[in-house]
Amino acid sequence: MSKEKKSILLTGCAGFIGSNFVPYFVDKYEEYNIINLDLLTYAGDLDNIKELNNHPRHTFVQGDICDRKLIEKLFNEHDIRGVIHFAAESHVDNSIKNPGVFIETNVNGTFTLLDVAYKYWMEQPFVYKTGFEGCRFHHISTDEVYGTLGEEGLFTEETSYAPNSPYSASKAGSDMIARSYHHTYGMDIVITNCSNNYGPKQHDEKLIPTIIRKALNGESIPIYGDGKNIRDWLYVLDHCKGIDLVYHTGKNGEVYNIGGRNERNNNYIVNKICEILDEKLPQNTSYKSLITFVEDRAGHDRRYAIDATKIENELGWKADENFESGILKTIEWYVNKYK
Repeated sequence: MSKEKKSILLTGCAGFIGSNFVPYFVDKYEEYNIINLDLLTYAGDLDNIKELNNHPRHTFVQGDICDRKLIEKLFNEHDIRGVIHFAAESHVDNSIKNPGVFIETNVNGTFTLLDVAYKYWMEQPFVYKTGFEGCRFHHISTDEVYGTLGEEGLFTEETSYAPNSPYSASKAGSDMIARSYHHTYGMDIVITNCSNNYGPKQHDEKLIPTIIRKALNGESIPIYGDGKNIRDWLYVLDHCKGIDLVYHTGKNGEVYNIGGRNERNNNYIVNKICEILDEKLPQNTSYKSLITFVEDRAGHDRRYAIDATKIENELGWKADENFESGILKTIEWYVNKYK
């Protein structure tokens, strides 16, 4: 293996978070060749990574993380020395309608990746092959595995798992499989659980792109229930920097929660976006007149919020954006996309 370049497998990087991560990562680390595996389901889009077209250190492969033969072929052909695993079915509404796909991709797919990596990197439990000692598997998860919070308190790395949707249950399952490969086989594994991401390249169906798109089209803006569901919002590039830090400096076997310390409820978010659009693209009436409350989602968790103390104190990570600065950048990107 050439010492200059190390091949890292990234999964799901035509999707929202991954497509923000991969240009940042390729740009920052000249010593890495990136193999980007994505099935290009409805959530993945090659347009999201068009800035990497013909990049000499980025190879895109369309394929399924559940396809063991393909994963084995990629490890063997590219001599994969690290995995950062983004790929997941992630839209809660879809998981309510069609849970089977979520179990297949999130649980079985994660198992396939872990098992192939284990067999490629390790002789036997707790013994890495010579020269493979630095190989690490970074599993990316969500705060939704912890369930819902009351009005007080924050999710920490010690919070018990209590997933409430088929999506969060499938992610909890994948976390447990990753954990088991560390404890049973001695594999170098880190897990990160993040709060709600927002920013450029997010799928149109998600809350913030939906608000912006509907407003610009003069359509009613749907908000679930009473709009008082609270999420901890994390600007996507801040999340990418956190993943980079954990992958390179996180402690083997540890979990790190990445959160923006930006709790906002949906009413605040929709009103804030409308106010910014009123200023940027004024119309006769405020965009707020388009806000419409619709029937709540089944099993809709009331509040999530992450305590990011561990990653802040142990690894020195801190979110650069607060919600008010991040949402301005986000709106600007979507206005350019939708207009």
